[in-house]
Amino acid sequence: MTKLLCLSLMLIATAVQAQDKVAEGPQKVKYQITGMFMPDREADLKEAVAKIPEVKLVSIDYKNAEATFEFDVKKAFPGAKPNQIMERFENLLRPASNYTFGVKPVRTIPAEKLKTIEIAVVGLDCRACSLGLYEVVIKIEGVEQATASFKDGRVTALIDPEKTKRETIEDLLRKRGVQLKMP
Repeated sequence: MTKLLCLSLMLIATAVQAQDKVAEGPQKVKYQITGMFMPDREADLKEAVAKIPEVKLVSIDYKNAEATFEFDVKKAFPGAKPNQIMERFENLLRPASNYTFGVKPVRTIPAEKLKTIEIAVVGLDCRACSLGLYEVVIKIEGVEQATASFKDGRVTALIDPEKTKRETIEDLLRKRGVQLKMP
């Protein structure tokens, strides 16, 4: 019985140590980017990432609000455990972008389960207004991705219809004083 207990404890210890190991050398990591509410923001993301030592922006997928980054964890985030890397990266990206970008894991819900809605709005006359609307919409449970364009006068949201619906977003926008264009 004691040999079995010792063997079990050794296996548990080995598994715990494996979870704490960080990959060696440069690695590519993809994150969903919050704050990517209009195409012009790609240049802003490039500028923000350029301020972060040891992190390289490899590519941007605006349509899915995702970006791929390359970094050596040990150099970019010394002492970070695997479960701390995304948080450490966000803690550098947010101030580098004047708190307009963030990161979260890439979406795991299949695209065929999501629905895109578009809401025409009046009064978006600048990037700051667009960012404000984006931040309202993206925080709604069930909204997986959002955009807000003052040029087009439109807010779009990619939603999980099991968690939210168009009416919920429209009601929240109205409560925030946003005038919706009627079709």
